[in-house]
Amino acid sequence: MSAGPVGLLDRKLLFVTGKGGVGKTSVASAIAMLAASRGKRTLVCEVDAKGNLADFLGVGPLRFQPTEVRKRLFAMSMDTEESLKEYMRLNLKLPLLAKMGPLARTFEFVANAAPGVNELLTVGKFTWEVRERNYDLVVVDASATGHVVGQLAAPVAINDLVKVGLVRSQTDWMIDILTDADTTGVVVVTVPEEMPVLETLELIERLRGETEIDVASVVVNRVLPELFGRAEEEVFERLRKPDGVAALSARVGRVAAGTGAPDDVADHDVADDDAAGVDEVLDGAELAVSLRRSRVPHLDRLRDGLPAGLPVLYLPYLFHRSHGVRATARIAEGLGEELGF
Repeated sequence: MSAGPVGLLDRKLLFVTGKGGVGKTSVASAIAMLAASRGKRTLVCEVDAKGNLADFLGVGPLRFQPTEVRKRLFAMSMDTEESLKEYMRLNLKLPLLAKMGPLARTFEFVANAAPGVNELLTVGKFTWEVRERNYDLVVVDASATGHVVGQLAAPVAINDLVKVGLVRSQTDWMIDILTDADTTGVVVVTVPEEMPVLETLELIERLRGETEIDVASVVVNRVLPELFGRAEEEVFERLRKPDGVAALSARVGRVAAGTGAPDDVADHDVADDDAAGVDEVLDGAELAVSLRRSRVPHLDRLRDGLPAGLPVLYLPYLFHRSHGVRATARIAEGLGEELGF
């Protein structure tokens, strides 16, 4: 690894990936928001046209043309047809696709039919922005674990097929950018659960074996805080006993009623709903303990299976019913703390 966690935002291009449902888009938008807040002109892009990156940024639908969504932060949605038009306009000096006739139809056919061409157009757009230095950082909400390796390996695959000509020269500089660890990195997002951890370890192994692109960091999302220790658990066990429930229920009842009754209130003075409320509180506390404890083995397996020196960042579980710009800002703050900002 060429850089520790503090160097994450010093790169120019970050591909954020992970198993579906682990918070990949949340982390991608948060990285971009954090970078912009630290003075970097930042572009965040979603690869999936059906994605919901706009929701995390609190804006309307995104287009291929980047939109400034807040100071120094721009966002766009990938469109391979638009990328093809832009490629031909910039590199072949051709007019808009609709006016190119047979040549345009040929390019359309190739882009849709040839293996790796759509992926090349996608990766090429992001590497082009880096090459032209239009932004200090480009953050890509990339494909999920099952597809991202093929996407990132596309320039090399095309390069192996085409030995000379314009396409070869284009893939050469793309590969230079992608394989420069000081410029480009992959951020793998996971959660402390069995399948996401297994897929994360498999993905990192594939990235290291099938590409020369650096894995910049692993982000463990939705880590539950340790609210209670062993001492508190012993207290919960004592409170579960009849005497404990009665004493605590009596105290809860006095507080609710504001009566200030003495501590030796008889059991028959304790309302049933007070006792039920105590049980619910204890159930919640024990659930918090068991949920965190159940995730510890998965975190241990992840740490044990990762390459030595690979930075791991931890993000807390946010108990939000829906995502949005506020949640993104909180995740960005958490990332900043993990990175030492």
